[in-house]
Amino acid sequence: MANLELVFYIAVVLVSSVICFCGHWPIFEGTPIHALNYYCTGGIFELLEKCVGFTCGERGLRAIYCVEHYCCERPNPILQIFYFTIVGGAYFAAMTTSFKYIPGPYLSAIHWYLGTGSVVMGLLLFLLTSFSDPGFVSSSNVSDYLAMFPYDGVLYEEKICSTCNIPRPPRSKHCSICGHCVARFDHHCGWTNTCIGENNLRYFMAFLFWHCYLCLYAAFVIAAVIVGEMKRKNLVRLLTVYYGIGSNFQELAPLIFQWVLAFHGEQLMLLLFLGIISLLLMGFSGYHLYLIIINTTTNETLKWENYKRLKAERVNTHEMPDDTSLSTVEVAKKRSKHSCSIPFFTRRNSQNKLQRENIYDRGILQNLAEVFFPRSSRLWWQDLTLFKVKYS
Repeated sequence: MANLELVFYIAVVLVSSVICFCGHWPIFEGTPIHALNYYCTGGIFELLEKCVGFTCGERGLRAIYCVEHYCCERPNPILQIFYFTIVGGAYFAAMTTSFKYIPGPYLSAIHWYLGTGSVVMGLLLFLLTSFSDPGFVSSSNVSDYLAMFPYDGVLYEEKICSTCNIPRPPRSKHCSICGHCVARFDHHCGWTNTCIGENNLRYFMAFLFWHCYLCLYAAFVIAAVIVGEMKRKNLVRLLTVYYGIGSNFQELAPLIFQWVLAFHGEQLMLLLFLGIISLLLMGFSGYHLYLIIINTTTNETLKWENYKRLKAERVNTHEMPDDTSLSTVEVAKKRSKHSCSIPFFTRRNSQNKLQRENIYDRGILQNLAEVFFPRSSRLWWQDLTLFKVKYS
């Protein structure tokens, strides 16, 4: 019965992970996985909104809107607390189920200290990313940020932020959640409860890379514990010699898996959890590393996708004439008069497909240096002292 419960748990974790994290992919469009992803990410709130409106009326709707505003539109520590819960729970599970087997046939006693030190380092990087200055633009430093990047004449033109009442530097954006303009704005991260921008993108990348290592390292330790216990108890010899099971993989694998389920089920569940998280983190880290290499941001990528969609709609409805024959500068000047623009000069290739020319791309090495050694950088403890500025 315990084995069936564990198998059921593994199946639920796998299916839930695919639905929540991959259900919006085009490959699942039109399938039940896509529909379940919609209901998990937004449909449930719409259903709750209808139910509360029907049962409690306007007062109930105002209550859930207040909760939504606090959780989604204002800085709050909900996901930060959830992060500490996940890391603390995983570390406690590993400590209670696997640390007692260290040292073992494949693990020395140093992994006691290396594992704990890796978790502490991950927590420190999380705190450094959360409480460092992302590049808040103020009247005292706006001139420095204005000199960092040129205006491209398309998206980034000279303008005054209507909220901060200061000039808005190129590649910056006013974050409605934080209430500040952020230099080289990438995105607002709910997990760290802050924006990711010019000053803390390097900390954010270090946080992602370290947690990829942490998950893979923990998975290696747990796998080494299980394999070490198999060796210590001579499981393969016991099955082949005393029970007459064939030594080929097809015959041994099911029995070994049953033994792992029966005696190391907790480690197997933790190993599955770490494997899923590590895959997600590696994908997310790889995507952000790619953006750094081509010197663009998540915000600029989203704006480009919106531009292509709106451009196609305008061409279809003849609201805007085709500009295939126009030069790049003429196209930029003409599009700057319209409400939607992008942070790149645009052109068309031989197949008449819209392309972009990133004027901020200076080559891989310079793009990497711009992020990990920014011109406005300070020492890490100086970044932490700006915690007061963030919440002032």
